Amino acid sequence: MSASISVSHLAWSTPDGHRVLDDLTLDFAGAERTGLTGRNGVGKSTLLKLLAGQLAPARGTIHVQGTVAALRQTVQVAPDETLSDLLGIREALAILRRAENGTATMDDLAEADWTLEPRAAEALAAAGLDFALETPLVRLSGGQRTRAALAGLVFAEPDFLLLDEPTNNLDREGRDLVRALLENWRAGAVVVSHDRALLETMDAIVELTTLGARRYGGNWSDYSARKAVERAAAERDLEVARRQRTDIARRTQLTAERQQRRDAAGGRAAARGGMPRILLGARRERAENSGAENRRLAQRQLGEADRAVAEAKDQIERVEPLSVRIASTGLNPSHEVLTLDEVTAGYAEGAPILRDLSLKITGPERIAVTGANGAGKSTLIRVITGALAPRSGSVTRHGAFTLLDQHVSILRPGETIAENFMRLNPGVSENDCRAALARFRFRAEAADQPAGSLSGGQMLLAGLACILANPAPPALLLLDEPTNHLDLEAVAAVEAGLLAYDGALLVVSHDECFLAAIGIDRRIALPPDYCGAKV
Repeated sequence: MSASISVSHLAWSTPDGHRVLDDLTLDFAGAERTGLTGRNGVGKSTLLKLLAGQLAPARGTIHVQGTVAALRQTVQVAPDETLSDLLGIREALAILRRAENGTATMDDLAEADWTLEPRAAEALAAAGLDFALETPLVRLSGGQRTRAALAGLVFAEPDFLLLDEPTNNLDREGRDLVRALLENWRAGAVVVSHDRALLETMDAIVELTTLGARRYGGNWSDYSARKAVERAAAERDLEVARRQRTDIARRTQLTAERQQRRDAAGGRAAARGGMPRILLGARRERAENSGAENRRLAQRQLGEADRAVAEAKDQIERVEPLSVRIASTGLNPSHEVLTLDEVTAGYAEGAPILRDLSLKITGPERIAVTGANGAGKSTLIRVITGALAPRSGSVTRHGAFTLLDQHVSILRPGETIAENFMRLNPGVSENDCRAALARFRFRAEAADQPAGSLSGGQMLLAGLACILANPAPPALLLLDEPTNHLDLEAVAAVEAGLLAYDGALLVVSHDECFLAAIGIDRRIALPPDYCGAKV
């Protein structure tokens, strides 16, 4: 029997009762690559966790025919984990090592897989990695860990790949490798992504909205074209329904006014005494019956018109608007914000990642830090913030700064979004807090969700809200891959907000469209063998 995944009437809610998925029915066929798209918080990552068996549905069923392997949005590691753990071969590799040093038992030798290392090396090479299998994961960058996790999935050869934002944290080469992997993948795949280039490689797109799920054959371009036509048609249907409702209401009003005029004329005739009393009574009764019938007809027509408007509205997804407005920092264009003087830094003695790096940021400069995974971008951020002390050289911060890192570590998972905002912005009133969060789609009770219950995209939006909606923003913003997990509408809003920010900006990003949109002034390119320069 061919591989397949069937979802029937699926429902799932957060522990506090927030409904994420409701009555969802979907089918995924083997040997088909499906892109799963939709706005932040609509339940895409939750659906993948349900398919992978990491969550249990509150209602409905999931039937999986075949094997699945899932990639998480973030690869968190323990200090003793190695590449062999990500590939799921730690114990099998240990058996080979015992065989090599002569300590293997007879059972070990019976279980030994002598093809293991070359097959693992081939999987790592396909992901652009050349590391020993015993390499500790803590020595790899976030992008390299993502590549290694992808290599582990390919090595497992499942019937279905479940990939959650697989190109996040990856450099251009890494993104190209993921696209090539999926283009050559001959089994099934369900891919959550906002990466349009990656979605172009899909065989089908499933859009998840507040209205449910809708499947579209073809890639992202095919989906976008058809979606635009459907949206325009739905908007036209709604406009027609509203216009018809207005026409019915106007005709009803005119009919009522004519009836009132006839009733008034009859009353005047009765007062003059020009008509027998019996005829006046009959006319009054007919008028009352006719008026009642007209009112019933009008109410029925208005009810039908209201239902038509409601049905037309139900075909259009209602989305909370996102508005990013940043207060002025008052930064003087000649004020020096940050100075790095011949900084050398790294984690291993004698193996620096950054060497003799000098950097000066003056006034509202906008700087992009680019480079391949492992080149030292996150290391540079840690040095700037003081999280990593340089081995030599000096770092001088001349004013307030705020960092939004890839894990949004400024948020405390156990606190609500509103509580995090109040903690990070002391002195802000409750009303101002709520108003600020509403502009970031966290309106009313949505602001009372625990940060730990949010999706990756919602978490990033919450972090951005806590930083960018500050009534006194810092003179320097440090952003590490700020568009990861964000839907395309949210990215556009963040771009507009950052474009209006008048402080200094240092951004680590592989998103060239984003960097162009926020008006980057200059770049710091960090190749893996960075030898230092004044930038």
